[in-house]
Amino acid sequence: MPTDAPIDLLPDAPALPSEESHPVQGLLLDVDGPIASPETRTVPPGIITDLLLLAAAGWPVVFNTGRSDHFIRTQVMEPMLAVGIPAGVTFHAVCEKGGTWFSFTADGAGEVLVDEGLALPTSFADDIRDLVEEKYAHLMFFDETKLAMVSVEQSLTATNAEYLEGQAHFDDDVVDVMHSHDMGVTRLERDEPDSSGDIAYRIDPTIISTDIESVRVGKDLGAERALTLVAPLMDLPRTWRTVGDSRTDYAMADYLHDQGFDVAHVDVRPADGIPDKPYEVLTEGPLIHEEAGAAFLARCVASLPWDAGASDGAAPL
Repeated sequence: MPTDAPIDLLPDAPALPSEESHPVQGLLLDVDGPIASPETRTVPPGIITDLLLLAAAGWPVVFNTGRSDHFIRTQVMEPMLAVGIPAGVTFHAVCEKGGTWFSFTADGAGEVLVDEGLALPTSFADDIRDLVEEKYAHLMFFDETKLAMVSVEQSLTATNAEYLEGQAHFDDDVVDVMHSHDMGVTRLERDEPDSSGDIAYRIDPTIISTDIESVRVGKDLGAERALTLVAPLMDLPRTWRTVGDSRTDYAMADYLHDQGFDVAHVDVRPADGIPDKPYEVLTEGPLIHEEAGAAFLARCVASLPWDAGASDGAAPL
């Protein structure tokens, strides 16, 4: 969903490109679900290969994820480096829903930048770590790699049904901890203001994790950051495809549409419900998660001209 406060953390987003032809299209990709398997937390080799082919064809590829920079480096960048990132190609990663970001090339990762204004208090993170260790270690682990938000994730040894049952109790305990820190919080339809009546934080449960974050982060903030990362290196494409597996991922396409770009959203878990949107929503038939993401990327690669690695891509899907 769109962030709960106006985005004022960045300079003005890059202007919409002119009406001149821009045959490449941009890809703005959630990671968990459409790229990485929710079960194994790894990226299939075919997806790695197709992303490299599309980037070599001139398509800007930006990962817009709640994951940490560490996850992107180990599960996305390192497999790409093992295959070989072409010279001149730059990938971008907006992590923790806009709280951190970095770029990487054939030379590896650049500096990881953190918006300190979005980071949660260290003392609160310490209390959540203790909560996990004391009550929920059989279901989840505390994500030590996050730099701005506080996250826990389902352990690979726990079943998803077990995790989801325990997640609701964990999230309730998190609200109690936030009260002890006088931190106003919202979780789904539940609002718990601080002593001043304000809500500055959000509990965001997913199918394999809970993120505790500033209300100012979100996939729309990630999309804005994505444009600011791509714009200095190339003309922004007029056409973008966003890919995600949750309803909050639609905020990527919402933002791009509001900025005047030609956008369609690829939903790799449409069974959760497809909202009514002013842009096209694409699915991959019965396929879900990384299998749907792989099918979409394969179609993108199939649309490239034979000399894709040398110049522009083909007409958008």
